[in-house]
Amino acid sequence: MTTVALRHARVRYGPLEALHGIGLTAPGPGLTVLLGRNGSGRTTALRALAGTVTLSGGAVLWDGVDVTRVPAYERARRGMCLVPERRAVFGSLTVRENLELAARDATVALDAYPQLRPLLQRRAGTLSGGEQRMLALSRALLARARVVLVDEPAQGMSPAVAARTYELLGALDACVVVAEQRLPPALRGRPAIVYELRRGAVVFAGEAGELDG
Repeated sequence: MTTVALRHARVRYGPLEALHGIGLTAPGPGLTVLLGRNGSGRTTALRALAGTVTLSGGAVLWDGVDVTRVPAYERARRGMCLVPERRAVFGSLTVRENLELAARDATVALDAYPQLRPLLQRRAGTLSGGEQRMLALSRALLARARVVLVDEPAQGMSPAVAARTYELLGALDACVVVAEQRLPPALRGRPAIVYELRRGAVVFAGEAGELDG
């Protein structure tokens, strides 16, 4: 079992504080959703877990160990994978080359997203937004990470592919944390922990079913 958490986490961008001492815990295997509109702090919270933004106060815990000062590349080496909302693929490389950066055998990824098979020779930068998200998530699947952090995983996808994406994320033997503007339809009725953020503070914490109700 793997758990990541923020404790009294504060993040500042210049004079503005984006996170006001928030706390959240994401256990795994399992799915945790950070909900909130633009400017709510959901992406900042995800990046704080990954180490790509620096806390101005509080701590990041991984399996109970304080990793606040552990750099992002070291967290990645230990099994943490971040899929950002933008620039999540190498646009100048082909789809096949992007997948090969994660693993020599891309079968798992291509089985997950068979739509990528006919695109293997295409440069990733020429793909549609939804296709790029599939490719970025495929690389995360191949990484076999212990912690998977994804900002808007289903952005640009059709409803069917979005539902498939959440099935894949929910089936991972990992702690999975996603940031979304609203609760995805694919998660209604499925087990997931939800934190809703508003203006840098947590305003709801509970099961997805409670929020839906």
